[in-house]
Amino acid sequence: MIPEISTTNGLKLGVNGLGRIGKLTIWRHVGRRYFDEVIVNIGRPSGVKLADVAHYLERDSTYGSLQGHLYGCQSSAPVIEALDEQRGTMIVNGVKVTVLRSARNPRDIGWRDHGVRLVVDTTGQFLDPTVSADHPGGALRGHLEAGAEKVIVSAPFKIKDKGKPMPEDAVTTVMGVNDNAYDPRRHQLISNASCTTTCLAHMMKPLIHAFGARKILSASMATVHAATGSQAVLDRLPKAGATDLRKTRSILNNIILTSTGAANALRLVIPEMEQIGFIAESVRIPTATGSLIILVVNLQEDLPGGDIRRETINGIFRQTAQEDPRKYLLFSEQQNVSADIIGLPHAAAIIEGHETHTRTADVTIDLTRVPGLDKAVTGALSDPIIRVPVTQAVIYGWYDNEMGSYVQMLGDRAVSVAEQLK
Repeated sequence: MIPEISTTNGLKLGVNGLGRIGKLTIWRHVGRRYFDEVIVNIGRPSGVKLADVAHYLERDSTYGSLQGHLYGCQSSAPVIEALDEQRGTMIVNGVKVTVLRSARNPRDIGWRDHGVRLVVDTTGQFLDPTVSADHPGGALRGHLEAGAEKVIVSAPFKIKDKGKPMPEDAVTTVMGVNDNAYDPRRHQLISNASCTTTCLAHMMKPLIHAFGARKILSASMATVHAATGSQAVLDRLPKAGATDLRKTRSILNNIILTSTGAANALRLVIPEMEQIGFIAESVRIPTATGSLIILVVNLQEDLPGGDIRRETINGIFRQTAQEDPRKYLLFSEQQNVSADIIGLPHAAAIIEGHETHTRTADVTIDLTRVPGLDKAVTGALSDPIIRVPVTQAVIYGWYDNEMGSYVQMLGDRAVSVAEQLK
C-alpha cells in the first residue's frame, strides 16, 4: 500500500505550474502530508502579493474551499497561515509551501537550491521526452538539469518528431494497471498518462484478463468529457495555422466534438491492446468536471459454462472491484449522474453496472474472401459460409477527470516514486 501520511522524511515535492491539476495536486499533498515541503513554480508574478496566490489556493469553484475539502463544514480554523512575502512561503495545513515566481524555463528553476529531487510538471507545455534540456523554448529534461532526479508529467508524452523512438529513460504508467513498469534504476521521466486513459485502462484490463485479447474482436470508446482550461469561454478568433475551429467555440454554450489520444496511450500501459482494433473519440460538454466513458466491445461468444450476458460483464467488474486493495476500480448498481462521482477519492473508474447492456448475434463470414486462406481448404467445404456468434457489450465508466480520479492517481504515483528515492 502507498503511505497516506509520513512523519518527517526530508523529502520535498516540486510542482511546476499552478493551473487546475497543479492547484489540486497541492490540495492532495497538503492533505496527505507525506512530503515535508512543496515548492511550486508559477514562473511569473501573480496578483499584487503572495496573499493573492493564497486566495487562489484556498478557494475553488468546483470543489469548494480547501478548508472544507480537508475537514468538512464543521471546521472554522484557517488552513493557510504564516505568509512571508519576501521568502514566498506559507504554511498550508501544516505543510510549508514555497512559491517561485521568476523562471519559466524548466532548466532555470532552482530545484537544486531548494533540495527538490522529484518534480511533477503540470503545465502541459513540456511533453516531448526527446527534446534536449537546452532547447530555447524549454523542455522536460530541463528539470533534470535544474537538479531534479525524477520528473512526472501530468499528461501523455507527445513526441513531435514521429521518427524518434521513446527514450529508454521514459515510461508511461497508470496506477493499478502497470505502475510496476516504472524502473527507478532506468527511468527519469514518467508520464502519468491522461484522465481518460486512466479510466479506460481500468475498464479494459478486467475484460482482457477475463476473456483474453484474442476474444475481444474490436473495441471503441467515446468519452463525454467535462470542459478543460484550454477551451474558450466565449467564441474567439482562431490562431494562425489552427485547423480545428471547434476548439475556439464557447464551451458554455456548446457540445463540442474533439479528439483524444487515449487509444495511443492505452497501448503503452496495456500492451495487449496492440492485438485489438480500437477507436477512441471525445465530446466536450459544458460541465466543470465529471466525465463518462462509453465503452463498446465485441466479444467472440465462446465462454465455457455459459453465454456472455449482462451479468457476466457486471460480474467481472464486481469481482475486480472487490479484490482491488486500493479501490481504484469501483462498481456501482446505483443510478448515478455526473455530480455523484465528483471528488470520489481514489476512483479511477466507477462502473455504472445498472446500464451495462449486451446483445448477441451471428456474424456471417465468407471463407472464400478471407485473405491468405488456402483455396484447397475452402474448396473442400460443403458450405464456405460460416456464422460466428459475437456479443456486443456496452459498458459505462464514470471518472472525475480532475481531483477524484486523476489527481488522486497522480498523487499516488508521486509518493510511490518518492518512496524509492529514500
